[in-house]
Amino acid sequence: MRCPACRDDDTKVVDSRVAEENTAIRRRRQCLACAHRFTTFERVDHAQLTVVKSDGRTEPFARQKLIAGLAASTKGRSVAPELLEQLALTVEDSVRLQGSEISSANVGLAVLKHLRSVDEVAYLRFASVYKDFDAAADFHRELELMEKAEHVESAPV
Repeated sequence: MRCPACRDDDTKVVDSRVAEENTAIRRRRQCLACAHRFTTFERVDHAQLTVVKSDGRTEPFARQKLIAGLAASTKGRSVAPELLEQLALTVEDSVRLQGSEISSANVGLAVLKHLRSVDEVAYLRFASVYKDFDAAADFHRELELMEKAEHVESAPV
């Protein structure tokens, strides 16, 4: 690491600690040439996440687009915007584990997986768009699937 004061590249780490809610490491450094102290941060550099649409087109993953979809599904519900931000980050992290290129279908499934525990009405709204509901029977079928999943989750092990 090059010293910002004298530009010498011989520095040592004096102190390291976790920063930014465990997403970075803060390092205090000292230049061995001029004794100037400075701080650096080390963070994970994520590769660009690309979404493959159902028609084969690709586009960069846009967290804001995901948040807009979540906001539409939670409109009129008591879901805080901060929770939507956190949910979008959780979805992004979970799909990033699948590689740098992800299908829009897998993004939708990840949203549904996490949204159900936040608000069931929002889940149904999102599912109706994602799964392209075109009749009341589609909502009924999705409700039955939700009830079955609840019974499985609440069954004793």
